[in-house]
Amino acid sequence: MSRVFFISSNTTVDPYPVYPLGMAVVCGALIAAGHKVRQYDCLALGMELLREQIDEFAPEVIGISLRNIDNIDSFCGEDGWYLARTRELVNQLRSYSSAPIVVGGPALTIMPEIIADYLGVDHALIGEGEASFPALVEDLTAGRSVAKIIERQAPLGGADFGSPCYVPEFVKFYSEKSGMLNFQTKRGCPFQCSYCSYPHLEGHSYRKRDPRTIVDELAALKQEHGVDKVFFTDSVFNDPQGDYLELVEELIRRDIGIGWAAFFRPQGLGKQELELMKRSGLYALELGTDAASDRTLAGINKRLSFAEILKLNEACWEARLPAAHYIMFGGPGETAETLEEGLQNIEALGRAVVFGFSGIRIHPNAPLEKLAIEQGIITPETSLLKPVYYFSPEIDRDWMNERITASFAGRMDRIFPPSVGLEKMREMTALGFRGLMWDRIIRFPRQRKQVTA
Repeated sequence: MSRVFFISSNTTVDPYPVYPLGMAVVCGALIAAGHKVRQYDCLALGMELLREQIDEFAPEVIGISLRNIDNIDSFCGEDGWYLARTRELVNQLRSYSSAPIVVGGPALTIMPEIIADYLGVDHALIGEGEASFPALVEDLTAGRSVAKIIERQAPLGGADFGSPCYVPEFVKFYSEKSGMLNFQTKRGCPFQCSYCSYPHLEGHSYRKRDPRTIVDELAALKQEHGVDKVFFTDSVFNDPQGDYLELVEELIRRDIGIGWAAFFRPQGLGKQELELMKRSGLYALELGTDAASDRTLAGINKRLSFAEILKLNEACWEARLPAAHYIMFGGPGETAETLEEGLQNIEALGRAVVFGFSGIRIHPNAPLEKLAIEQGIITPETSLLKPVYYFSPEIDRDWMNERITASFAGRMDRIFPPSVGLEKMREMTALGFRGLMWDRIIRFPRQRKQVTA
């Protein structure tokens, strides 16, 4: 048995505080392997207790979970870049303990060697940690020689995913601050959107957990911690094969009383699916719309049309399910003409929340990086450690931002840049609202009660 002190380094609350699920999953696996574990959340606990807890626990290994590199908002510049804070954390830990420091998580997996060198950690673990982290701990505490970069192991099957080890104190914090916890039902993404890092992080095919296991764990969250809302963090909840409906049906059958939201691809969903999901507890949707015209959708290889997006948006309205669209402007193929077309398309969405982003963050190993090199926006030697954004060479960036701002002006449900929306959400949080809050921004007409004779 080894003592492992695990830290979630995330401290951002935008757009709302998010439970450190990755840390919880890996810690669950460490405990199952017989190790003694303590979890520390820098957001929930602050930094004041860190040294005291490390001194008391005397760890043999320290793990850091790295969730995000930056906030992908081009308006923020380096203010939205998180790794400098994490490097400060590593330096603090060096002064508190001589235990080896291991970093992992989705942000690390995007560019492991560069991030590990920048942070100055002893080891960097690529990919899933349920099996590889306990093995690494065994090697380190046994004094065996271990490489700095721990290569990715073969992908786990859905049945092998670790169960999260939730900390009651953290559950209480996130329930009060954001009104929900996050939960994962599957990993991987078969789509090939040119900007996205999910296939690199989790693989190109879905690996799904058993619906009965998922509902068992959700029921335990409700019974043991009083959780009544969750957000499913899958890259895309509605897989094209329709397997997600097995989980929906299991939720209906068990009727555990948990509301849920998720991230959806705006394709292949209709009235029947929405009504079924609403019966199972769905209360809001986040949609990966991503672009606002057919040309710019094709430019990021989205493989859907805006007509499909409009059709789903209308179905959500009819089902009285609030929806939020995330749209990136300035991507491949964006011109003055496509921008005007896109703004008209967004207007046609009517009463739906739209988050607008200016430019697209370029990640290593995403097809957009290759295009940016071909177009001379970056070179093969350009470091992507700090945010670098793609903007179409065919459009003026400042003019584009002015047009979007003017088009969105005066509407609570049109948010640009993202920082504007975050300020709105902070104001609503201060008034006591929790959760996604799309249902607070989107007001459905009051339904008339039927009078029986």
